[in-house]
Amino acid sequence: MPEMRRWRTSAAVLGVTSLLLAGCGSGTASEQAEIDEEAQGVGAMGDYSVGETFIAEEPITVSLLYRDHPNYPLQDDWMILELLEEEHGVTLDPVVAPLSDFEDRRSVLIGSGEIPDYVPVMWPGDEIPYISGGALLPVSDYLEYMPNFTDKLERWDLQEEFDNLRQDDGRAYILPGMREDPFHNWSVAIRDDIWQDMGFGDPETWDEFQGQLEQIRAEHPEMVPWSDRWEMNATLNLAGPNFDTTGGWGLGNGLYYDAEADELVFTGATDEYRQMLEYFAGLTQDGLLDSESLTQDDDSAVQKFASGQSAAIASNEEELETLRTAFEEIGEDDAEVRMIRVPAGPAGDNVASGGRFDVGMVIGAHTAEREDFIAMLQFLDWLYYSDEGLVFATWGVEGETYEIDDDGERQLAEDVDIKGFNSGAEEHLSIDHGFYNGVFTHNFGSDTEIFLSLMSDEIVELQDQMADKEELPLQPNIPFDELELEQAALWQNSLTDQVNQATAQFILGQRDLDDWDTYVAELEARNMTEYVELANEAYQRGQEMLDELDEAEGQAEGE
Repeated sequence: MPEMRRWRTSAAVLGVTSLLLAGCGSGTASEQAEIDEEAQGVGAMGDYSVGETFIAEEPITVSLLYRDHPNYPLQDDWMILELLEEEHGVTLDPVVAPLSDFEDRRSVLIGSGEIPDYVPVMWPGDEIPYISGGALLPVSDYLEYMPNFTDKLERWDLQEEFDNLRQDDGRAYILPGMREDPFHNWSVAIRDDIWQDMGFGDPETWDEFQGQLEQIRAEHPEMVPWSDRWEMNATLNLAGPNFDTTGGWGLGNGLYYDAEADELVFTGATDEYRQMLEYFAGLTQDGLLDSESLTQDDDSAVQKFASGQSAAIASNEEELETLRTAFEEIGEDDAEVRMIRVPAGPAGDNVASGGRFDVGMVIGAHTAEREDFIAMLQFLDWLYYSDEGLVFATWGVEGETYEIDDDGERQLAEDVDIKGFNSGAEEHLSIDHGFYNGVFTHNFGSDTEIFLSLMSDEIVELQDQMADKEELPLQPNIPFDELELEQAALWQNSLTDQVNQATAQFILGQRDLDDWDTYVAELEARNMTEYVELANEAYQRGQEMLDELDEAEGQAEGE
């Protein structure tokens, strides 16, 4: 295998670019931001560094686009807001958008030039359509003012992944959420009581899982063992790496990096993608996978699982509780559910790459003109990336919302609950106080110890089970220029629509896999070859840009 080259994270963002492309680029990688630290240092700490608590020298106000979650709606008197103002000198001024309308509201505000000072809860890649309009700050130019962010990049060996977020001008426009270790939150949930009755352990491979489903079908002929949800998008996404492909929610821009050839291929036309479809089509044909898995609503799939009409369903940590609640509601007192380790496949025992970057934030370009610009950067660095800020945003305040026990472990205060740890407590960490809130902490802790400290034992165990899987090469996010991006958007939307339609047809048996060549010809008619060629040209250009960046950084270090 050739030496691995650097590549950038994948993102399915091309579909909105035609509405947002405007304005000019932001310069070249060799340009550096110039800041008048005296004029723009109002409120900033002169000795701010890793381990220092941020306290503004003068009060500052920072606006943000606030994603208002119905499970914990924004309250003006939240403890987190009051303490940020009283103890850190920062008043947060939220522009509120309901969860159901958050992405549309975000697009309108950024596209119209009315972006707040910062926008949290944005996946790496989602920023790309907004860059050309000039609304976003090239954050990579200002990292010297964010010591906790850069410290974690270095200590957690994430610098290369961050460089993968750089655009064709050499700059990055998003501060990603970071994880010390990958987090595995999606798998197949099983009726563990049935698995135990059958004497099954966790299947090591997808073929072994199929064998277990066959035995369950034989023992319970009234049951279709697997009835899935979410149009199988979660299942195809988590199964894909074990077939050396991707699918479902992971299909993204439709491109997949072939590490052996050091080039991009179109996912939906590969032999590996076909092999994955053959597996699931076989399950459907044999009556092991419910033919409604690609069409039914979520409630129907949950009810089938809870009532014993099925024994497997895609899930995550939060949805496990939904399934348990469904058991209680219909009186299935003996039913048990757990998630299995994702099985290995014909391509190996793999997980997708990029598991240590999570939702992050973008900052409005207009903030670079603020007199308290440096103070704002220091504050964001402290709250979202310092160990102290992460504990604060996740757990709250010692003596108020949590205590430290004799073993040095954090424990929720007796009157505070989150995720059922103190079920029945009078107060809720998120609802009543605003902590453990995805707006104020990218991924509920980042640091593995902090992050797992409020996870259930079964989710912690799943992390241990998944830890020895091999991470595949990071998939590239292609640095198209403005004109290329517009053309690629048109091709990609047409191609991925065809892939998704045909995927459902193949799995359901509505289309025979012997018709594969005809299907590939349909993709060719939708400009598959032209799309892949354009992407590879941009990919190679991006690699040259990163090489130039490395060279420039090396020269700077030598001076």
